[in-house]
Amino acid sequence: MGLLWSIIIGVVAGAIAGWLMKGRGFGFLVNLLVGLVGSVLGGWIYGLFGVDADRGVWGTLLMSVIGAVVLLWIVSLFNRK
Repeated sequence: MGLLWSIIIGVVAGAIAGWLMKGRGFGFLVNLLVGLVGSVLGGWIYGLFGVDADRGVWGTLLMSVIGAVVLLWIVSLFNRK
């Protein structure tokens, strides 16, 4: 896809994941990082289940959101108060 699309999808995926997990986003930079790491994690999860991750923009966004939600859930396990 291209670097610009990866950044855009990363920001959107991070914002959606932040909204789903905490009710709000975390700001541009954190959303970007969460989305990009979530995309890698989502690709790995898709690979475990044998799902083809190359499904265009919407498929990539869904994969990134799933990965970002899993990432935030894992972080929340260590961040309990």
